[in-house]
Amino acid sequence: MTVVALVLAAGAGRRMGGPKALVRPRPGAPTLLEAAVGRVRAAGCDEVVVVVGAEASAAGDVARATGARVVEATGWDEGMGASLRAGLDALTSGAEDAEVALVTLVDLPDVGPDVLARVLDAADGPATLARATYAGTPGHPVLLGRHHWAPVRDSATGDRGAREYLRVTDHRLVECGDLATGRDVDTVDDLRRSDAADA
Repeated sequence: MTVVALVLAAGAGRRMGGPKALVRPRPGAPTLLEAAVGRVRAAGCDEVVVVVGAEASAAGDVARATGARVVEATGWDEGMGASLRAGLDALTSGAEDAEVALVTLVDLPDVGPDVLARVLDAADGPATLARATYAGTPGHPVLLGRHHWAPVRDSATGDRGAREYLRVTDHRLVECGDLATGRDVDTVDDLRRSDAADA
């Protein structure tokens, strides 16, 4: 079974002061994008596709330097839905052997390889549909088997991503609250607190 990681990293990061993909928690540390790609590889994903948008050239250069394939979401400012659609379109046309996509976000620094690997354990082929939960609260990553790519793509609008599809479609919940909070980082203060917790 071939699993592709789909890292959504297209946002402008307005509250962060710039695209989160390019932010470093501290001088000399990897960017959030480099760290996210490293985590999905450590978890066992066979291929990594990164969706960029804001400052696409710079973010794309960072992603390509990690060996990831880069996809640009031209309508990225619409929200997560545009990024997810662009990523799924790229997988549909360019990852013929892939059966499952592990969808994660660039701004989840405490969602480590242990969380990703636990969710990946739920993969069982193209019918897979699962997502992480943290103390019962749904979050990322989300596992999308190939059979779900088209309907998820069609329902992904605004900043909702796969939320509407998951709301009406049975899927497996994988509790990961013992491993991480699953919270994203939106501001520099969020990032510093997360980095201090990991130190």
